[in-house]
Amino acid sequence: MAFLDSVFNPWLLPFLEWNSFIGILVISFVISLLVTIVYKYATNQVEMKRLKDKQKEFQDKMKSMRDNPSEMMKVQKEAMSTSFEYMKHSFKPTLITMIPVLIIFTWMVGHLAYNPIMPGEAFSLTASFKEGAVGNATLLLPVGGEFVSDVATKPVAPEVSWKVKAPEGTSEFSVEVPGSAQKKEVIVGSRLIVADQIALYQHSDIEKISIGYEKLTPLGSFSMFGWYPGWLALYIFFSLIFSIVLRKVMKLY
Repeated sequence: MAFLDSVFNPWLLPFLEWNSFIGILVISFVISLLVTIVYKYATNQVEMKRLKDKQKEFQDKMKSMRDNPSEMMKVQKEAMSTSFEYMKHSFKPTLITMIPVLIIFTWMVGHLAYNPIMPGEAFSLTASFKEGAVGNATLLLPVGGEFVSDVATKPVAPEVSWKVKAPEGTSEFSVEVPGSAQKKEVIVGSRLIVADQIALYQHSDIEKISIGYEKLTPLGSFSMFGWYPGWLALYIFFSLIFSIVLRKVMKLY
């Protein structure tokens, strides 16, 4: 993730920090444009047009053969063969762009899934314990950290939560129980950079430690029947629109 940050943060993060909605819009356009350009030069557009026209011919034929099912089935088989040929030609640009798009997606997940923890903001830290774990669980704060109306030590339960604050920057919290201790990194700052929400541990009475991030909602309080669209829904919507428009502008088939 650090490598991806060094590559994408300088030119994509400023858009997201300014406005996450605008940032997603810009990223969607950039990816759609690159994918469309690759599609244009990685496919034989003359052949793609021929196959597209052939598909339309088969569709028109099938409409006129509704009263002749046997002939319609023959034409339908030919149409399916043509569609398969068209898909085969389209597969090459998909293979070329798939890995770069997945890499950008990985970066977006790390920066658009949750709101960052701001300086002075309280957040929850929850430890989950293995069945049968007993004793008390103690949360050790980093330098500059503080509890928010909470206590450091609590009886072990399936889950134990603390409400805390951390200083700006990267800090480490430590959860301790008899015989086990595990650490969890937390990042506090104004940038859209967060540490992993969940850390998993093996061979320990502490199974995981999670941070109670708030989900990032680029549209703010806007909801659709109680659903608050996240970055992925907006990305898919914008990408579809941009892809359709760009293909028409570039006259691609």
